[in-house]
Amino acid sequence: MSNLMGNQGKRSVLTFYTIYLIIFVSSCTSSAPPSTSVPLFNESPFVLFWNGPISKCQQLKITLDLSLFQAVTTPARVSNQSLTLFYKNRIGLFPYVDDHSFKEYNGGIPQRGNLSASLKKAKDEFTQYIPDSSSGLAVMDWEEWLPMFDRNLEIKEIYKDLSINYTLEHNISLNLQQAASKAKQEFQKAARSFMEETLKLGVTLRPQYLWGYYLFPDCYNYEFEVQNYTGVCSEHTKQLNDKLFWLWERSTALYPSAYLPANISGSKTAALFVRHQVQEAMRVAALPKHSYTAPVYVYLRPLIRDQKEIYMNENDLVSSIGESAALGASGSVLWGASADYNDKASCEGLSAYLSDTLNPYIANVTAAADFCSKHLCQGNGRCVRKNYNLDHYLHLSLENHQIRRIAGKYLVSGTPSLNDLNDWADKFTCQCYRDRKCSAKITF
Repeated sequence: MSNLMGNQGKRSVLTFYTIYLIIFVSSCTSSAPPSTSVPLFNESPFVLFWNGPISKCQQLKITLDLSLFQAVTTPARVSNQSLTLFYKNRIGLFPYVDDHSFKEYNGGIPQRGNLSASLKKAKDEFTQYIPDSSSGLAVMDWEEWLPMFDRNLEIKEIYKDLSINYTLEHNISLNLQQAASKAKQEFQKAARSFMEETLKLGVTLRPQYLWGYYLFPDCYNYEFEVQNYTGVCSEHTKQLNDKLFWLWERSTALYPSAYLPANISGSKTAALFVRHQVQEAMRVAALPKHSYTAPVYVYLRPLIRDQKEIYMNENDLVSSIGESAALGASGSVLWGASADYNDKASCEGLSAYLSDTLNPYIANVTAAADFCSKHLCQGNGRCVRKNYNLDHYLHLSLENHQIRRIAGKYLVSGTPSLNDLNDWADKFTCQCYRDRKCSAKITF
């Protein structure tokens, strides 16, 4: 991490403000971003959540330094967490078909589902796992079918086939083309009802939590083998995402995912992939034209996708966490499966990775985001790239900062110089928080 951080250290930031000098910055190359919601946690412009099981590591008494995370949570069935992940068996009675047995549950397809019964069950689950007095993130992980009929491809084609058969059963006079058209309308209407009404229920019951669906929105930019890969979302994808306006209007947070596969680890492709996933989330967050946009929390995986021993390297951290912070996301969620950390070797590997690689970078990027917010946006907004497609990151300069590890913890010392702040001002603008005024001007 020498190219970014120099000496290792902790996130605690020592700053002293003795001189106040205001220098107005030249106008941005693009219009200022719309206002966004105030940070949910300690006015921090960018935070990290741990969302992985560590109980086995605790049983083995293997030390994991997770102190730099805003919260340490698990996807398991645990109440009263700052991040609650609702899998398919915890969000009512959504209809679906088992991928392996092809057994149909709760009607199989949305058209056959019982929405009122589903909402009744979901109400019990939401109130059970989220206490009324707390606040945090509420993520519904629904991946069995997609609400846009045409997006259900490959193994999900079964939902299209069952829908067409269902339509023909009730409309025997239709030909196949007519049945397919009607099935699409019926499927999308019922799918929307399940997703939208469940989302509305969560927001109503626990409004202090930020509600949204995992994987939404998606850029569908997975064609990594294409020559001259750009990562840009296709116009077709954007059009389909626009048709999910009802979802963006109801969501109080967006949770896109950008797990890195092995074939792009360490490459420029990784940055382009994450960049456009996050940028698409920022775009759709602004579609509803509310007085402020919903925050974006990017799901990432410390381990390379489908791997148990290979972690994101230093370049990958810049391409994932660094991209998310620079584009204006409110934070990243680092997710882990139950099989990721379930023995001594995997726990020791995680412990070393946290201490040697991940924590120093988290200390760097969160401190830089905080400094930039305070010095460029008066603490009333977060710094966002002026040009989202340039390789500009919120990192501390080695000349004026040190990140040192003291007693196993990390300490960031130093303050940004005028040159540091001018550099940020050249590359970043401010996204103001809801009901607050800010402007891109240097204060220190």
